[in-house]
Amino acid sequence: MSGSVYIGISGWRYVPWRGKFYPPGLAQHRELEYAATQLPSIEINGSFYSLQRPSSYAAWHAATPPGFVFAVKGNRFLTHMLKLRDIEGPLANVLASGVFALKEKLGPFLWQFPPMMKFEPERFEHFLSLLPQDTDAALERALQYQPRMEGKVSLEAGPRRPMRHAVEIRHESFMDPAFIAMLRRYKVALVVADTAGRWPLAEDVTADFVYIRLHGDQELYASGYGDEAIAAWAGRIHAWRHGRQPEEARLISATAPPRKKARDVYCYFDNDIKVHAPYDAQRLIKAVADLSGTGS
Repeated sequence: MSGSVYIGISGWRYVPWRGKFYPPGLAQHRELEYAATQLPSIEINGSFYSLQRPSSYAAWHAATPPGFVFAVKGNRFLTHMLKLRDIEGPLANVLASGVFALKEKLGPFLWQFPPMMKFEPERFEHFLSLLPQDTDAALERALQYQPRMEGKVSLEAGPRRPMRHAVEIRHESFMDPAFIAMLRRYKVALVVADTAGRWPLAEDVTADFVYIRLHGDQELYASGYGDEAIAAWAGRIHAWRHGRQPEEARLISATAPPRKKARDVYCYFDNDIKVHAPYDAQRLIKAVADLSGTGS
C-alpha cells in the first residue's frame, strides 16, 4: 500500500519558459493546458498576490485533464500584511473567491509565512483553528465573505470533500516541538522547504500527507537539482508515501507522528528562473516511479 504522489511546478506563466519548455509559438492562454500534459499537478501562486476570480478557477479546471490536482497558495494579505490578526473576513474572502470551481481537482492550500514572522503560539493556533477540514466547513466560512466581494464569489462547493492545509515557515523560532505538536493537533502539514540553506528545513510529519517545496539546493530559485539530489528526494518521497520517515530525517520534535500505512505526497519545484523547474519535476517523477517499480 502506498500514497499517491503529485509532483509538479509552482506557477506556469514564466516568460523564459516560452520557446523552451513551452513549444515555440504556443499561445499564452494554452500554457496551462500544455503543462498539464507534462505534469500531474501545479501549485497556483497567483492567488498569493491577489484574489483570483471564479471564472479563472473554472477555466483552469477546464484546461486540465481528469486526475489533475491544483494546490492553492493562500493570499499574502492574511500572512504577510495582517500577520494573522483579524483574519476571519479575509479568510472567508479567499474561500469564496472561486476555489470551489476547481471541484475534484482542488488539492492542498499552502500558507507561506514571511521570514520576519516569529512563532507566537496563541496567534498561530487561532489561525489553525479557522482552517476548514472539508468543503462543507469551507462553505460555511466562505458565506461570511466581506461586502467588497459581492458579485465576485463562487459558493457552489459540491459534494463534501476533505480539505488539506500546509504551512511554510521561514523563522528559526518555529523550530520548536510545541509547534510540531500544534500542527499535529490540527492535522496541518509542515512544508518541507529546500531553500539553499537560507531558511529552516525540517521534515517532521504532522498530517496524513506531506508537502514539499524545492526552491533550489545551491542557489535560491535558480539552481537545478543534480542526479544525486533528485535520487535523494525520490528516496524521501518513497519513504513518506509508504508511511515511513526517511532515514536521517531532519526533525524538530523527538516525538514520532501517528503511524500510517501510506501518505500522499505533494512536491512542487520553484526553481523557475533558469527553466529548471519543469524538467526537474519530470526527472523526479521518473525517479520515484523507478523506486516503486513502475518506471519504464
